[in-house]
Amino acid sequence: MSLSEKVILPGQTIGIIGGGELGRMMALAARAMGFRIAVLDPQPDSPCGQVADYPIIGDYNDLDAIRQLADFSDVITYEFENIDAKALQWLCENAYVPQGKDILEITQDRIKEKAAIQQAGLEVVPFEIVENGENLIGKIQALGGYPAVLKTTRGGYDGKGQSVLKSDEDLAAASKLLSQGQCVLEKWLSFEKEISVIVTRKANGEISVFPAAENIHKENILFKTIVPALISDSIEEEAVRMACGLADTINLIGTVAVEMFVTDTGKIFINELAPRPHNSGHYTIDACATSQFEQHIRAICNWTLGGTELLQPAVMVNVLGEHMEMLIEELPTPSDWKIHLYGKGEARTKRKMGHITIVGKSVENALNEIDESPVWAERKTAAGKVN
Repeated sequence: MSLSEKVILPGQTIGIIGGGELGRMMALAARAMGFRIAVLDPQPDSPCGQVADYPIIGDYNDLDAIRQLADFSDVITYEFENIDAKALQWLCENAYVPQGKDILEITQDRIKEKAAIQQAGLEVVPFEIVENGENLIGKIQALGGYPAVLKTTRGGYDGKGQSVLKSDEDLAAASKLLSQGQCVLEKWLSFEKEISVIVTRKANGEISVFPAAENIHKENILFKTIVPALISDSIEEEAVRMACGLADTINLIGTVAVEMFVTDTGKIFINELAPRPHNSGHYTIDACATSQFEQHIRAICNWTLGGTELLQPAVMVNVLGEHMEMLIEELPTPSDWKIHLYGKGEARTKRKMGHITIVGKSVENALNEIDESPVWAERKTAAGKVN
């Protein structure tokens, strides 16, 4: 049976590789649709494991655990891209993984990812491939000099695996990254906004797209997402065109988040891809006709995709470990906060513990409410640092 014909029905089991918050929200959407859930994660009390029917405790490269997941599951998906290659190969040969492995092989490697984007006729930030420290200075000069951004080819998220190089004094930090292997050096781009477009596509080519979201980061971690994005209609139309065209080019099945930079002249560069639901799409749970998680489940189960229209403006803000104590104090008060906590134990600094979406107000009023809330106010730690 071809991928475009096979349908997964309520009562069957969806297997998820990865037990983090994305897996949890994926599982909650699937359970509401009548599915059972199996999840593989190394931790015994993972966020997704807490709501799964069949939590499997094991490393992602543990083939015995992988086989258990396959035995339980009628279809398998994933919540993150850095999946062990051998395990993924075995699953693709012995289980039903409609997303396949091609998009993971692309997005696991920044060089392959940039090549795929360029092959789709789209622009990425100018870059150079750096093999070792000996040719780093020459590559920096080729991109126009300092500043520049050095990123590991594989791995890295929320600012990990990258370093901003502002002068020769930063070359020591660059050497540490290069000791891990080949890196990508990107030109420092002066941009006006960061946006993302989340696209879902089925095997038969049916495609849907969520409204473009404007993203604001702090210390390389997503802080808040604004929808509708404060951009012109023409920029949004172009961003959506680019994201959908890329999804078709890479033969996407499931969901991909396309992260982009917008310059002050309105030019759009694609920064990177995430081949699964994304932090910047959490607003869809409370503000859209269909959430990104339900839409992803619909795509991998071969259901007709749901509507993606924005029902009301929304601002999503992340709750990190340092915000939790004040959030708990504030919880009984706000009436318009849609609160999503992920069931994580230790509230470590910079760890994503949950998110809050403010809906039913104008974007401006929601942003003011966040700015005035003590939950996200900057506070000094015992060491004198500001959080």
